[in-house]
Amino acid sequence: MSALDDLAAEARRSLALLGETPANWTPPRPGVDHDVAVIGGGQSGLSIAFALRRAGILRTTVIDAAPPGGEGVWRGVARMETLRTAKAPPGPEIGVPALTFQAWFEAVHGADAYAALGNVPRLLWAEYLDWFRAAAGIPVRNGVRLRRVEPVDGALRLHLERDGVVTRETVRKLVLATGFAGGGGPFVPPVIADALPRPLYAHTADVIDFERLRGRRVAILGAAASAFDAAATALEAGAAEVHLFGRNADLTRGTRMKNFGYPAAAEHFHALSDAERWRVMRVYRARASFPPAATVRRATRFANFRLHLGAPWRSVENLGEAARVVTEDGRTLVVDFIIAATGYAADLTRAPELSGFADRIARWSDRFTPEPGDDDAALGGSPYLDAGFRFVEREPGSAPYLADIHYHGYSGMVSQGRPVGDIASLRHNVPRLVSAIGRDLFLADRAHHLDRMLAPTADDLTGDEYAHAIAPSA
Repeated sequence: MSALDDLAAEARRSLALLGETPANWTPPRPGVDHDVAVIGGGQSGLSIAFALRRAGILRTTVIDAAPPGGEGVWRGVARMETLRTAKAPPGPEIGVPALTFQAWFEAVHGADAYAALGNVPRLLWAEYLDWFRAAAGIPVRNGVRLRRVEPVDGALRLHLERDGVVTRETVRKLVLATGFAGGGGPFVPPVIADALPRPLYAHTADVIDFERLRGRRVAILGAAASAFDAAATALEAGAAEVHLFGRNADLTRGTRMKNFGYPAAAEHFHALSDAERWRVMRVYRARASFPPAATVRRATRFANFRLHLGAPWRSVENLGEAARVVTEDGRTLVVDFIIAATGYAADLTRAPELSGFADRIARWSDRFTPEPGDDDAALGGSPYLDAGFRFVEREPGSAPYLADIHYHGYSGMVSQGRPVGDIASLRHNVPRLVSAIGRDLFLADRAHHLDRMLAPTADDLTGDEYAHAIAPSA
């Protein structure tokens, strides 16, 4: 056996010692194919599926539109050389040491190599997730896309597409573990989208052929980490010039998100009042995301990189095979291609699978009115989630089925704290989400469970064990 085979066997033994996995406890329902469907086979989806199984909720399915190995962002639109955090915090393994990144890395490269490791290389993390999926035994149905969710008869009917063929499956609970783009998709400012044809621009969330930019002039709007990642990738591919534009007079040099680095903040943020959560997130939003030092240096080491600060864009003009950018202070630049590093929209109406009822889902703007001058459209457009990550009805009683859809995506941060789905959030968010699903399924089948708990049981004692020791009555 290889070292990784030995490690997988150790993980199975650890689970056995913990009494895992319990038998499935949810009673079958006619016409229902799965108790839970998890949409997304990236690190969040894998972790949720693993935790559901450990909770005895076994009739689950995980689907992902990408081919095997293409789940999540790590081999696709993520362009950083290493993860943003040093080494890796506890991740999808949820308390099983033999399934951690450290255990995997040491089995492959040795303990000394792990001790010397700084930030985890991005593609190495992707390799670990592949191993975790196999070692934990989590089946993922790849190449399957969720097209539409349809409420029906106290359940949810999923319209799924694979190779152009649409099928339908019915589930009791749905988890959308769809990452950054799942809450509305990439945001491209109108100054770009309204001015240019699609071949002249891309968003950092797009798959970009950087080789096509060899010898070309590139402008990037945005100054957070993804902007510098894209700049460096273009320069490494041979771009003639890369110009990065930030709206502020200086780069953001740090993040208050590090203040979430203690357990209570991550575990209990959702329990704060709406006003308190808004206050925290408003402060974070008011200060743009920062690019780590190594990410900045990766781009600035090139002599043909230029950083334009205090330079929001006034206009963009289509020149046919090029574009002219004009900043608010009058700077003008002609480029061959533009990349928008401008984040993601919080707009559930843009999620096609929710198209039939997105307008019934409560946003923060439906539940909380900030003080004058403290409003924020992006925060207000974020879904208002309850403690179990469930969608909430905009109008009470109008869409009860929303309580069976749990959203584990980036724009849930306003409700839950720190970016939902990032590595460090899993150890706190996944157990709470799975507990909420289990509670709902249990209460929905309360009659069955009451009958089961109150059912007569066979005696374990026959009476012979103690008959000879019974003292005579007075």
